[in-house]
Amino acid sequence: MRGGSQVKVAPMDGDPTIDAQGAKAKRQGGATRRVPVLLPLPLAGPYDYAVPEGWEVRPGTLVAAPLGGRMLAGAVWHGEAEGSVPDAKLRPLAALLPAPPMTEPLMRLVDWVAHWTLSPPGAVLRMALSVPAALAEPRIRAGVVAAPGLDPATLPKARAKVAEVLAEAPVPWAPGDLARAAGVGAGVIKAMREAGLLLSVALPDRGTSFEAEPGPPPVLSPAQAEAAATLRAAVARGGSGATLLDGVTGSGKTEVYLEAVAEAVARGRQALVLLPEIALSAQVIERFRARFGAAPAVWHSEVGGARRRDTWRAVAEGRAPIVVGARSALFLPFPALGLIVVDEEHETAFKQEDGVAYHARDMALVRAHLTDIPAILVSATPSLETLANVERGRHARLHLPERHGSAGMPHVEAVDLRATPPGRGQFLSPPLAEAVTETLGKGEQVLLFLNRRGYAPLTLCRSCGHRFQCPNCTAWLVEHRYVKRLECHHCGHAEPVPEACPECGKEGTLTPVGPGVERVAAECRERFADHREGGVRIAEMSSDTIHGAQGAAHYARMIEEREVDLIIGTQLVAKGWHFPHLTLVGVVDADLGLAGGDLRAAERSFQVLHQVGGRAGRAEHPGRVLLQTWAPEHPVMRALVSGDIERFVAEEMGERRAGGWPPFGRLAAIIVSAPEMPVADEAAAALRRTAPEGEAFRILGPAPAPLAILRGQHRRRLLLKAARSVDVQALLEDWLSRTEVPRAARVDVDVDPVSFL
Repeated sequence: MRGGSQVKVAPMDGDPTIDAQGAKAKRQGGATRRVPVLLPLPLAGPYDYAVPEGWEVRPGTLVAAPLGGRMLAGAVWHGEAEGSVPDAKLRPLAALLPAPPMTEPLMRLVDWVAHWTLSPPGAVLRMALSVPAALAEPRIRAGVVAAPGLDPATLPKARAKVAEVLAEAPVPWAPGDLARAAGVGAGVIKAMREAGLLLSVALPDRGTSFEAEPGPPPVLSPAQAEAAATLRAAVARGGSGATLLDGVTGSGKTEVYLEAVAEAVARGRQALVLLPEIALSAQVIERFRARFGAAPAVWHSEVGGARRRDTWRAVAEGRAPIVVGARSALFLPFPALGLIVVDEEHETAFKQEDGVAYHARDMALVRAHLTDIPAILVSATPSLETLANVERGRHARLHLPERHGSAGMPHVEAVDLRATPPGRGQFLSPPLAEAVTETLGKGEQVLLFLNRRGYAPLTLCRSCGHRFQCPNCTAWLVEHRYVKRLECHHCGHAEPVPEACPECGKEGTLTPVGPGVERVAAECRERFADHREGGVRIAEMSSDTIHGAQGAAHYARMIEEREVDLIIGTQLVAKGWHFPHLTLVGVVDADLGLAGGDLRAAERSFQVLHQVGGRAGRAEHPGRVLLQTWAPEHPVMRALVSGDIERFVAEEMGERRAGGWPPFGRLAAIIVSAPEMPVADEAAAALRRTAPEGEAFRILGPAPAPLAILRGQHRRRLLLKAARSVDVQALLEDWLSRTEVPRAARVDVDVDPVSFL
């Protein structure tokens, strides 16, 4: 964790006691008044600071506090000051920051996340104070409007263009935006201001207005209407409680939970809708705009600095009634939160694994509980953890059994690759290739799904067998043919594809092994070249080709307007999209996610394949899904073909229950990493020697992690497997406190891991 929220401190109006050197501390009965302040650094707890004379502070007040030679933004914390630092050495607070204070529920969430994940509270606070610029006094942005009587007919050509834009949209404009809209240079705007033709005004904050009338509520089916009424009543009633809203893909779950969001907004409350970042497409945002008449505030990693500042401030001041965001939106400073929705709740993308290792779905339930508001978990394929909580009576459940409107569920078939394998050098089997040809011939769209980026996952030399491996990780380099590079998808290492093998020196012997989406696209361009004049129109959709919301919107528009025949994509296309002309989904390698010994491999494979299959047949045209597999008898394939989700879930639950695995047991991973292998082994051995013993838990390992080297660090793993009755956090804290590891080694803890790499 680097830095912290560093702020600049200036004297506050009307308070001459504040200066760059500090402030006078207020004494009460001979003692300096002190308060605990939590700083956004990986510190074990708050530090004591003196309160300057005349200041009123309370828990949650945001302050600037000196630490060493820096000035950091922090929060006055709840609880008593620690009191061990003498008054004479106590440093005073430097400034009260002009931002709304943290609410008590958010402060308690910070404490809860820190305790649950065994993270320093300051590291968690940093996620809540992630935009230091928003803690300063809001800057007034200068804009322009037309001066009274501005007439384009009386102006030179360039100035007339500006006047015409203002006549069509008589609202305050940012000078740069106005220049671009009029197609003129910035100098024209400046000259018109100096001539008095444009008047300066203050611009509203960006991305924070929600001044629009809600659109008409959608026409709901009886099942949807009943579920919506139940959720509306929960929001109106208030109080904590979680509800699972599940149903088949296309059953209209979004329309149902939007009714609950509408209820919260109508009551003057704020609503947070969490989505995996991969699902934050332009189509999703547009659905909110259509329902509420204005776009929601959006929060994810690609939101730029200025908009990020404005959005954080708008949320804190209650001016953003609806926020749609990725997992980090959970830590935004809502003062009037009335509802939390976790859409696609089963998605592993909700788990943050770097830094503070928290699961946004689980912590969303915690925040809802601490705020005493309802939470809604939404999925077509709920996680076993959520279903177990329904079974235990902790969550209510609302189920939508049918697709909305006239659309029916797609027909799912398994293509046995043992009986009908692809031809040499190809990856589409004859049945799938025939189905693609037939579908394209009818003018309908096809989606081919392969959750693997690039051209090929491995490149080797046919002569000597050399395989290209990342120098920093235990991973093969992936060929990206369009850019002629070999890349590591774990650390980002890249190198050009060589002309000759670096091991034996022979040229022309390097061979790609296995397919990525680029290779499947190349095969399709060749096999379906006769589909139409100019060849089949292909859109490759992966994180290599789609960059940000604008890129996603571009692809969505092309597909909706039928400028694309064939979509070839990774997990990016599995959710959040609605393409009415898409009728065939082909899964190129349905077995891909089942490889390895991951506890959740079957569950995850079923979820992603069911979700991607649900893209087919969303309108009046029936859908079809073909799964290419070498194991059609596998329980995942049988469940997908039969549509018997309940049976698959029951079988998975039975196996987990028998083995004491989550959600019927607890897991925690202890990951040791070090730049040198002996150091990693020594640290892992030290943890093994001090490992606790008990009947209700087991310690497994240490063993090399599946990615034994990652970003140049050698990695070893231990796994704590415990009964649900075990206080895992207390056990881990005691264990780690008794273990001395080499200084060069790092020990990370992942409570409730979802990945075992």
